[in-house]
Amino acid sequence: MLKTFKAILKNNTLQWLNETPEINSEYPVNVYITLLEENIIGENRSNGQKMANALKKIANNNTFTAVDTQQWQQQNRCDRSLPDRD
Repeated sequence: MLKTFKAILKNNTLQWLNETPEINSEYPVNVYITLLEENIIGENRSNGQKMANALKKIANNNTFTAVDTQQWQQQNRCDRSLPDRD
């Protein structure tokens, strides 16, 4: 029966995340490695800064200054029915 262990591969070295397998180091061990398509570790760290930069650009461009927020809200709310208010 195959057992699955979670690890991160970095510089051709595995770093075990949860459970570490018991391996007899005297003998070679056959393994199958499945590389996940998503890069979970590296990409998510920079997304917050990218989002902050994008929001700053929008704020600096005064993108929404021409929008009357009260009128916009009233127009959007009249398109849908409110719960228990038919």
